[in-house]
Amino acid sequence: MGGCSKDDVSYLDRRFSKKVRDNVYGNIYLDPLSLKFVDTEQFQRLRDLKQLGLTYMVYPGAVHSRFEHSLGVFSLAGEAVHRIKAQQGSELGIDNLDIQTVKLAGLLHDVGHGPFSHMFEREFLRQIPHGIKWCHEDMSVRMIDHIVDFHHIDIDAECLKKAKEMVIASTEHVSHKSVNEKHFLYDIVANGRNGIDVDKFDYIVRDSRACGLGCSFQIERLMDSMRVMGDEICYRDKDYLTIYKLFSSRADLHRTVYTHAKVKAIEMMFVESLIKADDYLQISSKIQDPAEFWKIDDSILKTIEISHDQELKEARDLILRIRRRDLYQFCNEFSVPKDKLEHFKDITPQDIVCSQGNGDITLKEEDVVVCNVKIDLTRGRSNPLENINFFQDFESNEKFPIHDYRISHLLPAFCEDRIVRVYSKNPDLVKTVSEAFENFQLKTYGMKAQVHATPDRKRNRRRLEQSY
Repeated sequence: MGGCSKDDVSYLDRRFSKKVRDNVYGNIYLDPLSLKFVDTEQFQRLRDLKQLGLTYMVYPGAVHSRFEHSLGVFSLAGEAVHRIKAQQGSELGIDNLDIQTVKLAGLLHDVGHGPFSHMFEREFLRQIPHGIKWCHEDMSVRMIDHIVDFHHIDIDAECLKKAKEMVIASTEHVSHKSVNEKHFLYDIVANGRNGIDVDKFDYIVRDSRACGLGCSFQIERLMDSMRVMGDEICYRDKDYLTIYKLFSSRADLHRTVYTHAKVKAIEMMFVESLIKADDYLQISSKIQDPAEFWKIDDSILKTIEISHDQELKEARDLILRIRRRDLYQFCNEFSVPKDKLEHFKDITPQDIVCSQGNGDITLKEEDVVVCNVKIDLTRGRSNPLENINFFQDFESNEKFPIHDYRISHLLPAFCEDRIVRVYSKNPDLVKTVSEAFENFQLKTYGMKAQVHATPDRKRNRRRLEQSY
């Protein structure tokens, strides 16, 4: 699947387009305006941002970049709007400017993304002193303006304004749309209405392939099923399970890849390294100005690692531990009981330390790391399919929601998991941390919620090493 089909891109158009070979969709054709953005240092920076951050240290194939992902979303955004136009173009009034705008939004939606996937904004920036609330969608909008101004790109003002609105369409602080019509166009790249968008289409398929995992979600089937009714994109009722697979595939990736226990251990160690390096490198001071922010990429890790500056010694030592696989030791985990989810609050190292029993070793908060993982279908405990409207066939004019019990009794009745994981920074303290974690579960839930005890080989590592 390329940027658009043969019927949609004329030979004349292709003469002025640049062909890029993508390992997922084949040929992608970049139009002249899109090329003006791609051929800038700010966009090319995306080559130096791994899509999945530090995940490649566990899944070696996960080295694909945000550059590839952005081209993929550009391709799918163009495909989606072209298909809608082919079926309903005259009744919806879709014009060439609409097509250009949607494609541009797909191309630039991540141009303001931070390094190391979402770890940068969700972990590092929130943990530095006076934690900063920052989101890459906002920076993408500012970066787009910076690129246009710095490179003197000639672009239609309405196209630019709408493209930026489409980039932030799924965020909580989205402003009112420019117009009171064609709202369905804002659901293609970043869908705040129900979460079905081409951004997810691409990263689910691309990330699964890179990590060597299968993917049962079918992009082509869902693309064929789209139809605009009442200014929103609806889908054929028989594709209910295809849409469910979109959300379940995303949840599977979160469980098995994005929040893998060792991936999180590595991320937490590197976040600590960044925090220790921040005063010296002034990383967090560069996140508001696009002219400075575009210079930040994944090379921060190497900068710290090879530096001889004494000010970076603690940060450097943590990276050395990661390189030598001397990771924070995973002790155990539990899923928060379903009846406790509504009032659940993140568990802290203090909670674990305060639960330790009497023993020879006294834990301190800095000995323990707690990772609170949330996995859902994009809408917390709610079923995202409840926000989607369907239609019977292409002859019908009625749209309607579908309740999952009308489709299958095998679908989950609950749509959210909360997993609490505890790590020991010192391998010699695994036994003590594990026992404190068990005590916490007993005190909080009246039972051990974990599936099994921490293995003896981990608990007794210190004693085993001394016996050799």
